[in-house]
Amino acid sequence: LVELMASTTAASALLQFHSLSPNPQFFLTKLPNYPISLTSSTKRSSNYKRVYAKAVSTDSQKPLAQNNQNTSTSSSSKLVLVLGASGGVGQLVLASLLQRNIKSRVILRDLEKAKALFGEQDEERLQVFKGDTRKHEDLEPSMFEGVTHVICCTGTTAFPSRRWDDENTPERVDWVGVKNLVSALPSSVKRVVLVSSIGVTKCKELPWSIMNLFGVLKYKKMGEDFLQSSGFPFTIIRPGRLTDGPYTSYDLNTLLKATAGQRRAVLIGQGDKLVGEASRIVVAEACIQALDLDVTENQIYEVNSVEGEGPGNDAQKWRELFEAARSS
Repeated sequence: LVELMASTTAASALLQFHSLSPNPQFFLTKLPNYPISLTSSTKRSSNYKRVYAKAVSTDSQKPLAQNNQNTSTSSSSKLVLVLGASGGVGQLVLASLLQRNIKSRVILRDLEKAKALFGEQDEERLQVFKGDTRKHEDLEPSMFEGVTHVICCTGTTAFPSRRWDDENTPERVDWVGVKNLVSALPSSVKRVVLVSSIGVTKCKELPWSIMNLFGVLKYKKMGEDFLQSSGFPFTIIRPGRLTDGPYTSYDLNTLLKATAGQRRAVLIGQGDKLVGEASRIVVAEACIQALDLDVTENQIYEVNSVEGEGPGNDAQKWRELFEAARSS
């Protein structure tokens, strides 16, 4: 495990830890080679609409990871709810789930953005609901019917930016939003995977105190704590500084070809001791693998990526990495 950096250089680097473009675009502006159809329904007198989506690939290249063997997930019984699907990690999570033929559902604030991201498709592969986790009244029970697993990738910038408009602050997103989401989930959910951050237990220490000037680490930790006390089986993923992406103005085929370059090897630790960077591609794969592995149940892991050959989407290799972190 890498020792905690407390130098000026480390502090400077961490200032960009959660930084995103103040004017983010979306990765999916078109769906070449994907047949698209649309059905929609309006619930009773409710303002909530549901847009169903399906994408059937006509492209045969391998997705995201180099190794396409021994994946831990199957499409037989899962319905995975993804929160934060328009963000850097969430985009990759959803694209990878769809490529694996795992039925998915997302909750987004803006249905028009959902159409721009995912196209207009049918419900066999992807269901899109309008909702805002920051508002508990938005989270109707119908949004969670049949959901077996949850991956929450919501987040905002650590420092004030345009992304804080409309109360999109760390407090509202990382604390209130997570609390509302967990409180709304049915008891039948088998696993909740939450993407958090390294350093959440050290927010009063340098260099983490700089990152936490506006409370982002404090509120992420509060969200973690609420999930842990909820009684749901959970896995918390704490990535290092995010690299690779976020992918903007990309179609789905291009996104599925993304790789972590030379940084495919994965470091996994526990105890909030890791410091470094994490590829968004690696973080997304860690979330998907954690859905099924028994070794990850009720565990918290820090995740970094470094140069070298990594586990790809090989479930056994991921199991070994998670097990090694618990025994270290």
